Amino acid sequence: MSAVDVTLNFDQILSSAREVYGAELRKMADEGLDFAFVCADNVAKSSTTGKFMEAYPERCVNVGIAEANQVGVAAGLALSGKVVFAQVFGPFLPLRAADQIHTDIAYNDLPVRLIGTHAGVTSGGGPTHNVIADLAFYRAVPNLTIVSPADANQCARVVRESMDYPGPMIIRIARGAEPDVYADNNYEFKIGKAITINEGKDLTLIGTGSSVHWCLMAAKELEKSGIHARVIDMHTIKPFDKEAVLNAARETGCVVTVEDHSVNGGLGGQVAEIIAESGIPAKFKRLGLPDEFAILGDVPEVYKYYGLYPVGIANSVRELLKK
Repeated sequence: MSAVDVTLNFDQILSSAREVYGAELRKMADEGLDFAFVCADNVAKSSTTGKFMEAYPERCVNVGIAEANQVGVAAGLALSGKVVFAQVFGPFLPLRAADQIHTDIAYNDLPVRLIGTHAGVTSGGGPTHNVIADLAFYRAVPNLTIVSPADANQCARVVRESMDYPGPMIIRIARGAEPDVYADNNYEFKIGKAITINEGKDLTLIGTGSSVHWCLMAAKELEKSGIHARVIDMHTIKPFDKEAVLNAARETGCVVTVEDHSVNGGLGGQVAEIIAESGIPAKFKRLGLPDEFAILGDVPEVYKYYGLYPVGIANSVRELLKK
């Protein structure tokens, strides 16, 4: 039974978070909300973000191909009193701009929203462009709020809610069109509060970002075996909803995390720490990218190779439950 209306039977409905959040920025600007926007040379004029920039050039800054400088410019604008959104090519955000994120943005606790695109292996550019260690870095930086929306419309909600949210924020999104998770926007959303989107008593699947959809499809696959999985959308990695994890461990006795990130230091690491420190006896498994540079291939094939697809996730769950 679904706890909210999800697109469980419409898994081919695709939306681009980059397009939807660009449209949301335009709406917010049209409504008179005051913010600035910084980007590199990665915004197409034909995109919704490009059209927003064309309509409001006075509040937009293009720094060219210089991501570290881009984050520094965003910090300067925030120090002048602006809420700042900055779209940064995801592979370079946590690597090239790590010092600026840490010292310019986080240390000064500035209202900058860094939108990192091409999360996980969605860049299609191979191991050097896979964004699989960013959450581990971000989690360790004080003051950072980290949000990984489950779908494009949720990304728009994060962008809007972030206008009144204190401090700096990372918004982690995929490269392009991703399956919609929610049938509509009529569900309660709050940064820092997980959403139970499918009820179940046999185990809990916890996903973040694009992996939430994988979890839903895996739950559907598990139903064929009479296994009923709770599915949690952990859209916020920091601050983390510990109670959702503790309740899941107590009530279902088995927790599996699924993420488009290394199994080290991301969602799985966070959940493991919480369960271990709680002393709750529960089976646990992390599913994600292993501790290696991922294979080169088409994105769907990479996911399949590592078992990050509905049938693969369901098989891992069945093996865990047998132990």
